[in-house]
Amino acid sequence: MRFVTGYRDRSKATVLAGAIAGLCEPGRHYKLMEVCGGHTHTIYKHGLEHYLPEAVELVHGPGCPVCVIPMGRVDDAISIARQPDVTLACFGDMVRVPGGKGSFLDAKAAGADVRVVYSPMDALKLAIDEPDRRVVFVAIGFETTAPSTALTVLRAQADHIRNFSVFCNHVTIIPPLKAILDANDVDIDGFIGPGHVSTVVGCRPYLPIAADYGKPLVVSGFEPLDVLQSVYMVMRQLAERRAEVENQYGRVVNWEGNTTAVAVMEQTMEPRPHFEWRGLGSIPFSALKLRPHLAEHDAEELFDIPGVRVADPRACQCGQVLRGQIRPWECRVFGKACTPEKPIGTCMVSSEGACAAYYNFGRLVTPHARPPRARSAAPS
Repeated sequence: MRFVTGYRDRSKATVLAGAIAGLCEPGRHYKLMEVCGGHTHTIYKHGLEHYLPEAVELVHGPGCPVCVIPMGRVDDAISIARQPDVTLACFGDMVRVPGGKGSFLDAKAAGADVRVVYSPMDALKLAIDEPDRRVVFVAIGFETTAPSTALTVLRAQADHIRNFSVFCNHVTIIPPLKAILDANDVDIDGFIGPGHVSTVVGCRPYLPIAADYGKPLVVSGFEPLDVLQSVYMVMRQLAERRAEVENQYGRVVNWEGNTTAVAVMEQTMEPRPHFEWRGLGSIPFSALKLRPHLAEHDAEELFDIPGVRVADPRACQCGQVLRGQIRPWECRVFGKACTPEKPIGTCMVSSEGACAAYYNFGRLVTPHARPPRARSAAPS
């Protein structure tokens, strides 16, 4: 298929739906976790849950980078923004993320210089254009966005731009998946693996998920037929009693990933011994920090930061959503006290958040009755 319409063909989706239904064992319930928030939005924007049999349940995972940032890290960034001559640069979906002492938007309203940028290079340009300001870029994201931060830091170092630094919050994809499986409080049968992260890291890092935990994982694209085909591939592995890593997104992802991007990350960043995740607690070696030789561009080395852990609001159940324990509409404040206009938790703020997906696409209560299923057939 060459055009996007080919990946949104209803007749092909119906055939895949029948094939998935044909793989279900009588009396068995399957729970598959779509790791990436982009997949969650595809599922509910296009109504893919209605193509699946009742026996197959899709639950959201910890793949939204904004959603997993703990409140304490937001407060740390705000403390930097309030210091003299500082400009805090961040992506747009970070400005309304609630911390214990408000959001970046609240800090801006109180006088802090907070600016939205579209890339770390935009933040570096701010530092070049305004040499009297100390520009701090709030770096977030999985391995997808870490290479762009790494390259920007190398450029700042090479060009001797000393008023630019990074508050690094990059996280990695494998440790939280292991943490969820180790906790053993959610019975996950298999994973729809993240496509964007995999363009960088490839498929090999997921091998322990299959080998050590016996869980199939299929790296998936983001169009409706991509997701349905990935569900079919996971279900086929389960039916055949296999647990392997497979790549549905072969038109973009290769097995070894982008080795150049991985190399530049390794050149500039190293794993943190511990990092706090919203809803998942502290996970060892699950996040990245700048290496010591780049200390002059590391905001955590340049500024006095509180580093205080802040508990999530009691009413917010984002953590349970990120672990796949509950659906967003099962949260006691979803769509009531917590809405996109007045979010309590990060899952309602981020453009990749599960709660935002459910809310924006009308999944506000228990899923309604589904249409009749297609007959079992082989996928095209």
